[in-house]
Amino acid sequence: MNRGEPTLEALQRKVRAQEKTIEVLMRRVEDGFAHRDGAFAIMEESLDLQRVVDRKTAQLAEEHQRLEKAHYDLRRAQAQLLQAQKMESIGQLAAGIAHEINTPTQYVSDNVVFVQRACRSLVELVELALTAQGPEAAPLHEKAKALRYPFLREQLPKAIEQAAEGLRRVGSIVGAMKDFSHPSADRREPVDLRECITTTVTVARNEWKYVADIQTTFDEELAPVPCLRDQINQVLLNLIVNAAHAIAEQRPAGGELGHIDISTRRAPPWAEIRIKDDGGGIPEAIRPRIFDPFFTTKPVGKGTGQGLAIAYSVMVERHHGEIDFESELGVGTTFILRLPLRLPEEVR
Repeated sequence: MNRGEPTLEALQRKVRAQEKTIEVLMRRVEDGFAHRDGAFAIMEESLDLQRVVDRKTAQLAEEHQRLEKAHYDLRRAQAQLLQAQKMESIGQLAAGIAHEINTPTQYVSDNVVFVQRACRSLVELVELALTAQGPEAAPLHEKAKALRYPFLREQLPKAIEQAAEGLRRVGSIVGAMKDFSHPSADRREPVDLRECITTTVTVARNEWKYVADIQTTFDEELAPVPCLRDQINQVLLNLIVNAAHAIAEQRPAGGELGHIDISTRRAPPWAEIRIKDDGGGIPEAIRPRIFDPFFTTKPVGKGTGQGLAIAYSVMVERHHGEIDFESELGVGTTFILRLPLRLPEEVR
């Protein structure tokens, strides 16, 4: 809450004071009826007091609205603080894990490349040796047959190539973790949204790979956008995970995979990101509340109700952008993120 704004406790004290004033005025009305003679005097005081009560009631209603807003702002601030603390811890942990994984992975990758080259040389040597004929070469041919040499010659290079591909994927995941967890230090810098999306899709793979295929489409004319990379990564992660969960709720385990489409486009004055899923859609009744802090329709233990509230705060309050959605029951939901192509004057 900004300095100068009333605290929640101060607003509560003002509301209690207003209630006490109304109570005192009502007692004065009762006393007037008990002690004053003359219907006109009683009616005049009653009207005066009624006007005071009306005014105080209006003030009380206004204070109540301010109290509700303060309470809402407090809950949103708590959600942001909790999420920031959690992401800071996770980011530090992920960066450390990525570093620890990266070093031994590099050793193994280098050794696999060496084995791959050595294997080619050995196969060439064996092939040359097997061209020999005569009694002296008979033991060599018998040993090659016993070892099923034709099978080894075919499968060994494939096995080494698969190991190398697996290590390349591990390296890609480690790199994505390092990029995703890298803090922005609260400095806006030009960021390639294509890179952010690719990194986040890789990091979130375990959330969507069993329920959906992801298709990405990038606008080649979209230049880097000034933003806080780690916060935009977090928004993308929240929305991709939500899309995967929405699809999983509509499809039986082991059934046909759903689809998540992620696209970018330049739409001045905005850079626009769309994340579309073919889940069940958002019910009409809860659409006005989906960005409220702690609001969730997921079972206990499945969701905290902070994901979309944090996304709203990051997009609207931190980046002066927009977040919106289009949804149709039984068809799916599309979340639309809009970031300014240029920084507003007040944040430059």
